[in-house]
Amino acid sequence: MKKPDPALASPDWQKIFSNLANTAQDQRLVRFYQAGAVAADTPLSEVELIAMDIETTGLDPHRDAIVSIGLAPFSLQRIRCAQASYHVVKPIAELTSKSVTLHRITHSEISDAPGLDQLLGTLLESLAGKVVVVHYRNIERGFLSEAVRYFIGEQLHFPVIDTMELEARLHRGANQPGWFARLRGIKPTSIRLADSRLRYGLPHYQAHHALIDALATAELLQAQVLTHYQQDTPISRLWN
Repeated sequence: MKKPDPALASPDWQKIFSNLANTAQDQRLVRFYQAGAVAADTPLSEVELIAMDIETTGLDPHRDAIVSIGLAPFSLQRIRCAQASYHVVKPIAELTSKSVTLHRITHSEISDAPGLDQLLGTLLESLAGKVVVVHYRNIERGFLSEAVRYFIGEQLHFPVIDTMELEARLHRGANQPGWFARLRGIKPTSIRLADSRLRYGLPHYQAHHALIDALATAELLQAQVLTHYQQDTPISRLWN
């Protein structure tokens, strides 16, 4: 059975942003939506991209909270490291020993850190007009949307390219091992960030630091496009 073309089901983000610019109440959101979204048929080579990684106190956006955000603007040709940014955030949920071990952000580091409501304007300015690139959108888009709802009572919507989803399209299809193969210890291909990068010959980086993971995600997308797509591929084939 032929798989549906992702572009055919792609949302019209230009129309969505236009509508949201007229209905949003918070001026930070209004400005974000007024910056607009690129057209669905825009070639990848012409799209302004920004990789984003978020570290959290856990995996549930309704119960856990953001502790750091890393942003790295880039194109298919270069990563603009001089414009990258990293923010430690005072979470609305308690740090746990497990989360501290994972991302190494301690209570002393967050004691004087700003809350996400204080950083929201700066963050939205960084994202405005760009397509956000993440590795597993349920974390980045899920946590950021829930935080905006918590602080200002409105929803945040934006398109993302999910590099994990792109790997899943390639490696989680009909060629994956069946139940008998899994019983014999043959595991599905890993689509985690570090394992995905290894398939493209990209170097190993320290995991669970928001800025490093954002840079790693930007590099991964560059490699994915170079290997599997063309620079004139419409953005609608990759975003969600």
